[in-house]
Amino acid sequence: MHRTRVRVRPSIRTAVAAALLVPLTAACSANPVPATTNAAGTAAKNNDRPVTVQVTPTGRQAVTGEPVKVTATGGRLTSVTVTDAKGRALAGKAAADGRTWTSARNAVPGTAYTVSAETRTQGGTAATSRTSFTTAPAAKVNKVDWRPGTGTTVGVAQPVSLVFDRPVKNRSEVEKQLKITTSNPTEGSWGWMRDWSGNDRVDWRPKAYWKPGTKVTVNAELNGTDSGAGGWFVRDYTSTFTIGAQQIVKVDLDSHHLTLQRDGRTVRRIPVSGGTPGGDRRSWRGTAVLMAKEGTINMNSETVGLGNAYDKMVDHSMRLTWSGMYAHAAPWNARYFGNANQSSGCIGMSSADAAWFYDQVRPGDPFEITGKDTKGVVALNNGFGLWNLPWADWQRLSALR
Repeated sequence: MHRTRVRVRPSIRTAVAAALLVPLTAACSANPVPATTNAAGTAAKNNDRPVTVQVTPTGRQAVTGEPVKVTATGGRLTSVTVTDAKGRALAGKAAADGRTWTSARNAVPGTAYTVSAETRTQGGTAATSRTSFTTAPAAKVNKVDWRPGTGTTVGVAQPVSLVFDRPVKNRSEVEKQLKITTSNPTEGSWGWMRDWSGNDRVDWRPKAYWKPGTKVTVNAELNGTDSGAGGWFVRDYTSTFTIGAQQIVKVDLDSHHLTLQRDGRTVRRIPVSGGTPGGDRRSWRGTAVLMAKEGTINMNSETVGLGNAYDKMVDHSMRLTWSGMYAHAAPWNARYFGNANQSSGCIGMSSADAAWFYDQVRPGDPFEITGKDTKGVVALNNGFGLWNLPWADWQRLSALR
């Protein structure tokens, strides 16, 4: 493209001139263009050269996912404003020498920006220049499924969990945009995994169970971030939630009882029946986190690979894993409660106990399950099995370690 240098000098005959704005049009390249002086006469008398301002990116199909950079030659920047078509500003910071300004975040896909730069020459002459550019739209968009929901109160074992609908190759870049703020000092870390659904997922958990009453804010400033082969993020996400009372459910499959503890005190001990020993109908052990209270649902054994063993409506259903382990009412198993494990893998109890228990617990409460004859430990991605990983091992799953 042909490069043209335009110089605009104020008339020496004019004592005071109004400020002029010289646009750097979007059709141009990133050619430096002199800022227009708004202190007429001074620059000419002192042979004070005008400041040239260069903005990148540039054009009508500008590169997406890069910060906006403004550079001044022959003077310094005194103020820079970058706004989109809706008037939203892109924050940034000038270098100490005032020669460059860089936005704190990337320009986002499919967005028109206007850049206004105020400058001052070496001789002290002030001027303003404006330019505009439009970023190319995203060919692919990556979306996020978010837990827990905003405004909720959850148990002390609840992680922050993001599941992406497209692959995330640039994990470190994505993780840099994820911020956790808590109302009290809470050490924690992100960890990447493949979700049970097969999609990429990243969770944040504290080193130990949350302190009750903690208020948590999650900011995922992802807009304009390239996730890699999966495409671009085109929005930010935010959520706030609160940690409720410390409730821990201890399930002893060998004694066939569960105990609800609240703030370190036993609230109630309930006779149960766990998974049948010696095969695929055994329960999982380790720490599972209550994912959801699903109420009355249809349970079909064929959906969890157990043939046609059962197909029935089940009351007071509380999901513990994606693989199908629940705590729920199981009146058909009444003779085994407190005596033997004879379920198809779930933790069953009487209808009365299940109704009471269902009203007490909340998503995020940990179920600490012990027993000699189980299928193994709840996997990291089978619901929220991340508490079964030692802290040092969990930290290694961060893309920034």
